[in-house]
Amino acid sequence: MAAARKAKSNKLFVLDTNVLMHDPTSLFRFEEHDICLPMVTLEELDGHKKGMSEVARNARQASRFLDDIVSGKEAQIVDGVSLAGPSKGMATGSLFLQTQATKIELPADLPVGKADNQILTVVMQLAQQHPKREVVLVSKDINMRIKARALGLAAEDYFNDQVLEDTDLLYTGVREIEQDFWEKNGKDMKSWQEGGRALYQLKGPDCSSLLLNQMIWQDGSDKPFLAMVKAVEGKTAVLESIKDYSHPKNAIWGITARNREQNFAINLLMNPDIDFVTLLGQAGTGKTLLTLASALMMTLEEKRYTEIIMTRVTVPVGEDIGFLPGTEEEKMMPWMGALEDNLDVLNQTDGESGEWGRAATRDLIRSRIKVKSLNFMRGRTFLNKFLIIDEAQNLTPKQMKTLITRAGPGTKVVCLGNIAQIDTPYLTEGSSGLTYVVDRFKGWSHSGHITLQRGERSRLADHAAEVL
Repeated sequence: MAAARKAKSNKLFVLDTNVLMHDPTSLFRFEEHDICLPMVTLEELDGHKKGMSEVARNARQASRFLDDIVSGKEAQIVDGVSLAGPSKGMATGSLFLQTQATKIELPADLPVGKADNQILTVVMQLAQQHPKREVVLVSKDINMRIKARALGLAAEDYFNDQVLEDTDLLYTGVREIEQDFWEKNGKDMKSWQEGGRALYQLKGPDCSSLLLNQMIWQDGSDKPFLAMVKAVEGKTAVLESIKDYSHPKNAIWGITARNREQNFAINLLMNPDIDFVTLLGQAGTGKTLLTLASALMMTLEEKRYTEIIMTRVTVPVGEDIGFLPGTEEEKMMPWMGALEDNLDVLNQTDGESGEWGRAATRDLIRSRIKVKSLNFMRGRTFLNKFLIIDEAQNLTPKQMKTLITRAGPGTKVVCLGNIAQIDTPYLTEGSSGLTYVVDRFKGWSHSGHITLQRGERSRLADHAAEVL
């Protein structure tokens, strides 16, 4: 069994196969701590490397990383191969590979032939060999961690890819300010008009905690104060009043904002300076409807974009219904029920044109909306398009990066989703690609985010979302 000669203060992590298949770079994510790979882990990696799935790609990449680390250093395997070079300084610990068979007897209830149980014997042997060192099993498998703890072994989930441990701390894009905010930060306040908007320059201790394009609101006696953070520099910030889309005269394709967050969302969607928008919210908060209405307005009326592209991950909620006939667009249509439902709503807002006029408008709209599959996005570049990624909570951070980097000049990308409705196995609220981009893009001058709070679908849908 490979092991360190001296008892060190750093930990020794034993990695389960699913950690490497989830994130191949996990080999370099344990900083100063050492990692150990049992032989069963390498065998399981070998068994999963065939195919074109994300898991198979990750298994192949993990094998490449291991080859880079070990090649030319065979003599050091027993004493541990340093990770400092291959990880480019990210990790300073060592990698150990199991070189001897284990001599540990497992309880009779645990069959020796099972791969999970063989990994547990490695952890038990290491814990016996190094009583002064903390030996920890790292696994994405909940049952494996439960078994390890039942045997008195330390076990942890792999947390490195989790953006936030508590999604309640996720950036909402909205901040309520109290009256004392003005007393603290409004001493040398300057205000002026520019392009029909009121701007306010504030200076004070709270200004540095504001983020660019964050929405600020305060309930007033007659009219609430609604503004967007336009600039932040040290302890100085500039707030800009926003357009009121709840008023019928500012309706977008016949749609008006029904609450404060929807008003904020439309301001971000209709702002040509903002290239990337993320909208979170439970079912029925209006994410898709507001986005489609804004997209149609900016594509058909303002001619800012040439067409609307809509895509989503095809993860079924129940059993899959098998292969679907037809072209790429026809195959995607069963997944795009949300698009058709919202187009029906948007089409009904045109009350004057009659039945024929509405049918003609619908055909015109459908000709400008393309439905694409995620599978064929690699290598594409979208020019002057309005790209809508629906159900984005089911994307991994890597898939999200692949999609967003498709944007060429003049393209706007909007991600919609509800992180409480993740259907992809192995993804959690903390590690979803949607959570990842919300956290990474906050404070960038060309991106905006809003978490929609109030459902506007129906009283039945709102009550169901609360009680079920």
